[in-house]
Amino acid sequence: MLFKAQLNWTSKQKTAESSKKFYSKSHQIKIEGKPVLDISAAFKGDPLLYNPEDLLLSSLVSCHMMSYLYVCSQNGIEVIEYSDNAEATLEVNPDGSGRFVEVRLYPKVKISNPDQIELALELHKKANQLCFIANSCNFPVLHEASCE
Repeated sequence: MLFKAQLNWTSKQKTAESSKKFYSKSHQIKIEGKPVLDISAAFKGDPLLYNPEDLLLSSLVSCHMMSYLYVCSQNGIEVIEYSDNAEATLEVNPDGSGRFVEVRLYPKVKISNPDQIELALELHKKANQLCFIANSCNFPVLHEASCE
């Protein structure tokens, strides 16, 4: 499979009192047939717009849920509700570089059969193994799941 994205940015250059130039971090991502994403930077960007860090965390939490629902269906578990309040820890270096060092997912699942709670909790490991996004990360993606 091939995925495509088109980025568009226009200079809204600002000149500070010093001789350094500052550029707007806001830009758009277009994916054919889908709504445009307005994006900025997490640092010195527009805080009202999504940033790449938001989108990476969103991708992980979404991919895990879809993988989890798949393995539940394969194991005869009926999921009624699924929510998550995920957190990503970003480490920023003095030189301005950085990286995610860990993501924690907190999936909270409600299933129809209470006899399957133990299996439902165990299936988060299988979902993580199947998740395309988690498999593409060079940092741990941890799960602290609950089920009722």
